[in-house]
Amino acid sequence: MKTTGGAAESEAERAAATLRDQIVDGERLPGSRLVERDLAAELGVSRLPIREALRALTNEGLVTPRPRTWAVVREFSEQDIDDLQQVRAALEPLAFAGLAATRTAEDLKRLRAILARHAEAASRGDVAASHREAAAFHTVALELSPNGLVGEVGALLASRLRWMLSQHDDLLAVTDEHEELYAAIEAGDPERARALAEEHLVSSARRAEEHGRAAYVTA
Repeated sequence: MKTTGGAAESEAERAAATLRDQIVDGERLPGSRLVERDLAAELGVSRLPIREALRALTNEGLVTPRPRTWAVVREFSEQDIDDLQQVRAALEPLAFAGLAATRTAEDLKRLRAILARHAEAASRGDVAASHREAAAFHTVALELSPNGLVGEVGALLASRLRWMLSQHDDLLAVTDEHEELYAAIEAGDPERARALAEEHLVSSARRAEEHGRAAYVTA
């Protein structure tokens, strides 16, 4: 069935969102093939929106293109992960400290809603939903940073950061650390927010190791 340009764009966005969730949630494993024809049949769309979705996910760093009409789910190397951790170490303490200094009632309301969903998902053991809300807490904090460049870089890395933030299974510990970060932001304490963000980065890396990071990466 033919679609208008707007409809095709909407189908591409929906396809990208579905594939993004599947990749980040571990339903599609690193190295698995993404064939346009197969994905089009699976998602009930034509191959054009699938092609656009794969292009978007390639730009986001979740997919590696291959010749012609297929691609693969990206296999993150140890260097890829180290690079991401270094970027997080530069961005997140700055973002959380800045947000603590400039937070508004609307900022706090937005973060509080994310944390409520996060805690609820963690308490019922919904791993995918808990990971999704944990990542949202970080990406929204970057977005709300008073430093505009932090928000821009965070948006560029959002999908890769979301992938990284899903590499753990200690759901309740993460909700506790996020609650502490929120409390520092709410109290308007930039130095405590910065220190907690730095501690959170260390514990995040440790949890990724304990989760069995080798299962998700290549040497």
